[in-house]
Amino acid sequence: MKRYISGLAQASASPVEGLPNGLFLVRIERAQYRWHAQKPYYAFIFSVLEPEPLAGNRFTGRLYCTPKALWKLNWFLRDFGYDSELLERNEIDDKNLVGLAGVVKISHAVLNGTSLLSLDAFATASHWEELTAGSNSSRLSDTRAAS
Repeated sequence: MKRYISGLAQASASPVEGLPNGLFLVRIERAQYRWHAQKPYYAFIFSVLEPEPLAGNRFTGRLYCTPKALWKLNWFLRDFGYDSELLERNEIDDKNLVGLAGVVKISHAVLNGTSLLSLDAFATASHWEELTAGSNSSRLSDTRAAS
């Protein structure tokens, strides 16, 4: 039996498909530790705050907790303003992560036919204006308009 469902072709499971590579001011909506024997990680759901044309879009990302990747998790936590006392005690409280904001640089890569989103760099939310001054913010808007 065939069924016609209006709007199905335009629907997307995740708006991340429309996000270009670049810098975004984001807020953490959810953080969850995921145990895996070889590569435990934190899974995050981010909500875009800036640039304005993309505000409200959500995307997921992960940061690994392996010894080789802890430097990146530490960088992320520091720049997003995580509690320094907890960080010094090597503690992460998932509830304290929700609501933190910062700048994240994302990129997309295709590996074996699967599109992967990578969290490449981080900065404090207070650096948003200086990081996007000039052509970068207009380039993000132009990329979105061309889609």
